[in-house]
Amino acid sequence: MAREFELCPGRRIGGDQPCFIIAEIGQNHQGDLDIAKRMIRMAKDCGADCAKFQKSELEYKFNKKALERPYTSKHSWGKTYGEHKRHLEFSHDQYRELKKYAEEIGIFFTASGMDEMAVEFLHELDVPFFKVGSGDTNNFPYLEKTAKKGRPMVISSGMQSMNTMHQVYQIVKPINPNFCFLQCTSAYPLQPEDVNLRVIPAYQSAFPDIPIGYSGHETGIAISVAAVAMGAKVLERHVTLDKTWKGSDHQASLEPNELAELVKAIRTVEKAMGSPIKQLLPCEMACNEKLGKSVVAKVAIPEGAILTLDMLTVKVGEPKGFPPESIFDLVGQKVKKSIEEDETITEQVVENHVKKVKC
Repeated sequence: MAREFELCPGRRIGGDQPCFIIAEIGQNHQGDLDIAKRMIRMAKDCGADCAKFQKSELEYKFNKKALERPYTSKHSWGKTYGEHKRHLEFSHDQYRELKKYAEEIGIFFTASGMDEMAVEFLHELDVPFFKVGSGDTNNFPYLEKTAKKGRPMVISSGMQSMNTMHQVYQIVKPINPNFCFLQCTSAYPLQPEDVNLRVIPAYQSAFPDIPIGYSGHETGIAISVAAVAMGAKVLERHVTLDKTWKGSDHQASLEPNELAELVKAIRTVEKAMGSPIKQLLPCEMACNEKLGKSVVAKVAIPEGAILTLDMLTVKVGEPKGFPPESIFDLVGQKVKKSIEEDETITEQVVENHVKKVKC
């Protein structure tokens, strides 16, 4: 079983710990600090463990020409991509205000550091863990510098290959053992046929000493619930207050009612995972008493007879007798007194009966 570690103060992940649920606000706040706070509150009210944003220092994430590129999308907040991104980017002071608000209402707060300078700021901000977005997972110098900060890391794997993920593991593990991988496909919205949940057990097999999770961009909650049933110990989903708002991520995001339903479903599934030991449970006793079957006499059996299979059948009997799985063990046994047709075969009528102990 994957090892456990403390992702946030007092909150461990991995092993038998409950799934850690990240509400990815990202930049769905529309560049509005009040909306961002409403979304943090929504994440808390819906039962998520963490509200997460995306922090960039734009001149370090993009080169000059990328920022000057015309941006004519219906989702644009400016004439150029740089103007668009600047509209959506909160300042350091605004991040401090958001983190303080999250702490006041009792939800963990962090952000994806989208470049090395953003990681420096988030380290200064004292976030509990670093989220590495898929776009930086193969950015090996970034990974090394981030790992050296010593904070736990959650690393998405969209757009990457298994070979790359092995390289990521080999870079991060010797520096910082407290990290996990998330299966992820970087498409918005994500179609079911491109989700590939089977990567989760593949990661569990390839990296048995770290927790594995899932970052989903699909619509609805069914696939994310299935990911948890398959063993995801961290789940990240984009959230929004309104899917019709301007922005390319809103369509692949969960509105409040969906997030609340997802959290409830995950906690129900975690209860349902239960124990790997198969046995008769106390909750089954009433049904077993009412409908559980016993071995009964198919024909009248005289005293002293040696039981054969054609003398026996299985029915719901009164009183209870030998359970159906004992029928072959009864063959060859001698009866101490006569048994009427359709009568239950009980321990009292079988000679030298030794009750077998179930293991």
